[in-house]
Amino acid sequence: MDIVIDLSFISDFLSLPPEIILTRLFFYFGWIPLAIVFLWGALQVWIYHINIKWGEKNAKYTLLAIDIPRGNEQSPKAVENLFSYLAGAHGSINLIEKYWEGKFQLAFSFEVISIEGYTQFVIHTPVAFRNLVESAVYSQYPDAEITEVDDYTDDFADLRFPNEEYDLWGAEFIQAKPPAYPIKTYKEFEHQFGEPETHFKDPMATLMDLTSSLKRGEQLWYQIVVIPTGFDWIERCDREVSNILGEKIGGGPNIFGKLADVLLDIIKAVGSAVSGSEASESATEDADPLRMMNLKPKQKKQVESIEAKTAHFAFDFKIRMVYLAKKDVMQRAKVVNGFVGYMKQFAALDLNNLKPDMSYTATTASYLFAEKRKNKRKNNIFRNYINRSTWGGRVPGFLNVEELATLWHFPNEGVVKAPLIQKAPGRKAEPPMTLPQAEEIVGENVVEPLFGGGPEDEEEFAPKKETERSSSEDQNDDIFIEDGISKDSKKEPVDEKGAPPGNLPIG
Repeated sequence: MDIVIDLSFISDFLSLPPEIILTRLFFYFGWIPLAIVFLWGALQVWIYHINIKWGEKNAKYTLLAIDIPRGNEQSPKAVENLFSYLAGAHGSINLIEKYWEGKFQLAFSFEVISIEGYTQFVIHTPVAFRNLVESAVYSQYPDAEITEVDDYTDDFADLRFPNEEYDLWGAEFIQAKPPAYPIKTYKEFEHQFGEPETHFKDPMATLMDLTSSLKRGEQLWYQIVVIPTGFDWIERCDREVSNILGEKIGGGPNIFGKLADVLLDIIKAVGSAVSGSEASESATEDADPLRMMNLKPKQKKQVESIEAKTAHFAFDFKIRMVYLAKKDVMQRAKVVNGFVGYMKQFAALDLNNLKPDMSYTATTASYLFAEKRKNKRKNNIFRNYINRSTWGGRVPGFLNVEELATLWHFPNEGVVKAPLIQKAPGRKAEPPMTLPQAEEIVGENVVEPLFGGGPEDEEEFAPKKETERSSSEDQNDDIFIEDGISKDSKKEPVDEKGAPPGNLPIG
């Protein structure tokens, strides 16, 4: 028995006038893309809602001020190792945790703040990973001092714009090209001329000079929010390399990519049926083993740089800068242009660079309703900075640990001379176990006799102790004066330029 399929309705449908065909197609199938958009939007709203609920319950944060020892000569390689250690904070999240419980990857924020010229390096970390952060810092800087402090943004949490007293300029900094292309890293700031201690030209020097020059009423906030991630970003790098080499790039692992591959295969099959020569030539091009040899020097450098980037761990990131100042002392041209100049140091024009996002997040606007739109952007960037948001603003890019260490590291004091950077005053040494009566704190005013302890010994050591105390105090006074901060200013810093806020450590 033969089965007959009647397809006459198709020819009847195609014989209708074009406007009727389009109307019926929209009526039968036009609702599908609208439904997809609606369902996608509803899913995003749901995820946002459950993320907030989960975050309120589980995402507790603390702010740590990091004071490195005086005379630091560590290269950014130490901070690169620090970031690599923090990659251990990444954890896998299953579908139930993501779409039902609202669990998300907790992020860190590495910040440099300048409050009226006083500069401090701080790390905003989840409480659950505080020990991880402290271990990472101490492993590279054993004599560093880590102090939990109040959030310096709390005093401005209710600030809104327009404001009668304060004005603000802020922006996110984004990658000019796809994230697979690296920026210039600290290794490219090294040269072999002059004395060994001058071989590394620390790019942080310009930022430290800028932050230490701020006056009363000015504040500069700079943060890099880093989100631990897996290794999916390596595939994006590989696809970019294939794009440079002209290799065939698949549609990707999702259903839309597979559908695109099927359609392309059908088109190629039809083309090969019409003319087999073109297909064979295409196959020959795809199989060209000498493609790398035929690249231009710029393309070859791009391929090698992208491949080198994939050799390190990476984080998703968002960079924000906020310049907050009273209107009567604001120096926008100096501070904003100075910070943009600092970021331009990392530009490799044949690879990648970081630029202020003038299109969406920078606090500038032109044409219609310019002032209203500008104030809206000010409130958005300010709120996103305070919340250390991983959602607000632009979609995160990714940087590897070498790039991150270039952008945020403790300045090398052999190169950088910024007097208002907070530093640990000295190394604290413990006595040997065999000398229970000994106590020595190098850099502070305590000296005890190592032996004896009787009345005669006390008389012998008494004048010497007093002399050493006086000498030590004089030396400490000299240290503070050389660093640009007098001893009195560390006790009462409130009314002096460059004084730290009350909630940050001062030594």
